[in-house]
Amino acid sequence: MIKIAKFIIPRVLVLAITLIAANFIYTKFFFEKDLQMHADMINLTRGKDSARVIYMGESSNFTSHSDDKDPRSISGMLCDYFPGLNIQDISHGALHAYNYYIFLKTIQNNSKLETIIITLNLRSFDANWRYSDLETFLQKQMVMIDPTYPPLFRRFLLGFKGYDNKTVKERERQFLHEWETTVLKVPFPLQYNTVRKWDKGIATNGYIDVSGNRNEDSTILACHYVKTYAFQIDTNKNPRIKDFDNIVKLAKQRGWHVIFNLMAENTQKADKLVGKELVYLIKQNRDLLVSRYSKMGAIVVDNLECVNDSNYIDQNWTTEHYKETGRKTIAKNLSEALKTIYPQYYKSIVADNK
Repeated sequence: MIKIAKFIIPRVLVLAITLIAANFIYTKFFFEKDLQMHADMINLTRGKDSARVIYMGESSNFTSHSDDKDPRSISGMLCDYFPGLNIQDISHGALHAYNYYIFLKTIQNNSKLETIIITLNLRSFDANWRYSDLETFLQKQMVMIDPTYPPLFRRFLLGFKGYDNKTVKERERQFLHEWETTVLKVPFPLQYNTVRKWDKGIATNGYIDVSGNRNEDSTILACHYVKTYAFQIDTNKNPRIKDFDNIVKLAKQRGWHVIFNLMAENTQKADKLVGKELVYLIKQNRDLLVSRYSKMGAIVVDNLECVNDSNYIDQNWTTEHYKETGRKTIAKNLSEALKTIYPQYYKSIVADNK
């Protein structure tokens, strides 16, 4: 046994020293180049050490309408209420809670960060987003950005595709399977109890307009509303729940305040195109998230129904893209929450939401 130990231990030490040296050399001379080539989203997180508040969001934060007099982002409008407070944002299209969590892990312990405002997007919990064809691209970025492992090991994972690397067809099969098999359970009669059945039912019967005629464009949009919002969050299986939970846990470890910005959804159009059953599911998911994360100590700003149909930019799709009035409304609601943390910096503003 002693002879074996004498044989193994020196070799293990040599291997360990070699790996440490290789990681040092890779980090010093090659890591930054690989980051810029394979994970340039790292640049979103840089230069944020001076921020006391960071707003994290997807395209809902910065998308504006061509007619907007004020095209600024929600986070930019929020700054108006706190002129003496350093508020910065980390925003990029298609981001979700897992990406926010990885980005937050890169924030240095000696930063000035005190509060994080995290976009809580209902659609990010649905099958179509979770199995989006953009997910492989995002996962590839995250494997290089995640500071959990040494840079050399991250490069190893990237090289051997050690991340969620599915094809578009594989992801399509995933969300189609969920639409086909997940049964919707509600305390009232529901004609179609799966997304697949509901989608087919609307496509077959069509959306009938006020004149009594089938409207093909509205039929297609109604089907999309069902495929987007006809789901119920399973807190044991839905990965977004784990991601948001991890954000709260990390914030507690780092001493950060957490504000979840639950985004507005076009419930008015959902009601018009599909009906109260779909609106019930949307509100049920909202209630679950507000209750869960309020109990975990986060401030949840419930914007679900605060933006009118006319203030959604995309009238033929389901997005959280708002015209100026909608963004100002959400910024104002956020300011009321942030005021509870920084009352000394708050400045009242009469928002022009006409």
